[in-house]
Amino acid sequence: MLFNSYIFILLFLPLALAGWFLLNKTKSEMLPKVFLLGMSLWFYAYFNIKYFPIIVISIIANYLLYLVMKKSDNKVLRKAMFCIGMILNIGILFYYKYLGFFTENINTLFKSDFTVLNLVLPLGISFFTFQQVSFVIDSYKNEVPDYSILDYALFVSYFPQLIAGPIVLHNEIIPQFADKNNKKLNPENFSKGLYAFAFGIAKKVLIADTLGNFANLGFSDIPSLNSTTALLSMLAYTIQIYFDFSGYCDMATGIGYMFNIKLPMNFNSPYKALDMDDFWKRWHITLTRFLTKNLYIPLGGNRKGKVRTYLNQFIVFIVSGIWHGANWTFILWGAINGVAVIFSKLLNPRFKNIKKKVPFVFWLITFGFINIAWVYFRADSISLANQMIAKIFAFDFGPVSDNFMNSVITSEFAFVSRVLGMVIPNFSNIFSVVFTIVFFALPVFASAKLKNTNERIDAFKPTVLRCALSCLLAVWSVVSLSGVSTFLYFNF
Repeated sequence: MLFNSYIFILLFLPLALAGWFLLNKTKSEMLPKVFLLGMSLWFYAYFNIKYFPIIVISIIANYLLYLVMKKSDNKVLRKAMFCIGMILNIGILFYYKYLGFFTENINTLFKSDFTVLNLVLPLGISFFTFQQVSFVIDSYKNEVPDYSILDYALFVSYFPQLIAGPIVLHNEIIPQFADKNNKKLNPENFSKGLYAFAFGIAKKVLIADTLGNFANLGFSDIPSLNSTTALLSMLAYTIQIYFDFSGYCDMATGIGYMFNIKLPMNFNSPYKALDMDDFWKRWHITLTRFLTKNLYIPLGGNRKGKVRTYLNQFIVFIVSGIWHGANWTFILWGAINGVAVIFSKLLNPRFKNIKKKVPFVFWLITFGFINIAWVYFRADSISLANQMIAKIFAFDFGPVSDNFMNSVITSEFAFVSRVLGMVIPNFSNIFSVVFTIVFFALPVFASAKLKNTNERIDAFKPTVLRCALSCLLAVWSVVSLSGVSTFLYFNF
């Protein structure tokens, strides 16, 4: 199920909220959790019922491993359970996400003809797998208190963070479900939640999806692009993925607030970064946290000298690239970002004072690099990504065709253009050019200069203006849901 769908907004969410708060008025502590678990599993199964058993079996298996490690002091048995947990979780993820890619490369390398299985990726498997991997690791370290199967199942499947994160920790979520203060409707939290949700769905529907049309046109026919359309297609995707992921994070945060559950920040204005090290402290924060805790530190972290530190960081980024997708483009994207972060760490001490004097120069360099890196993330192959970049630097600048400009002019703005065109000569042509420029420029400005939703929530006070703005964005977005699209991170 998608946050940006009629069934979720008009049926699922109101029903989930009403059931949660009404059942919390009863004396039963278990019944509200059972209800929310059931709703979360419905939310997951709605996408594809065939993959429903995967998450259920995964939850039960990991909980049983936790029980054995919790109740046993036998080091050999505990280590065996830990190894089984790692093999189980990573094995399932590998089978569904990487087996086809691995088989294809084996066939290419050794001229073999193994059957390539083209499996549909179960929704959210990368996220709930990493969440359970973290739980198994903490269980092995004896860092997990007593949890019931219900608490654990709800922690894994809680629907706001189930599909595309954040990758939460057990001690961040489970205690909040037990907090009596969180079981009553909190008007302030509910207002914050609606405010964040409205901004999130607007980012997704009104900005990301619209610019996604432009990006799709460009990346689907790279050889036909001139430098102008190639550059704009690259920028369109840079904006699209920002507002798509930011929109999801805002909506997840907002839904959490409605339930009085605070999810960890996962997105903190990454396009404000002045270097790539800072960028990765702001983008997908909980993934970075997971990889730091469970990969970077076990590899030695920064405890074994500078060379080993940078090697460990590079390995983390390779794994991050692989986590995002089974394609060499993602692996190269991870490597590119790893090298960039290492260079940032090496150069930051030398440019620290200059960066304070001319921050815009460093922002421009960083933002330009981010754009280039996203080309490898978006393109279907490395060769196509190279073609896109070659098109940009061919300096073959020319006009932008009408089909590109029309791709970002939504029906409501097209109507305005037609009406004014009847009064003002040649208005439609002028409008297309100006609207396209503005539609690219404003999101870049907003992502680089304006406060993000988390910052606005921290200083949130209900006002008539905020209420009106939230209602306007929500209604406008819901009316524009005719072309519902999945969030980009659903693919990872």
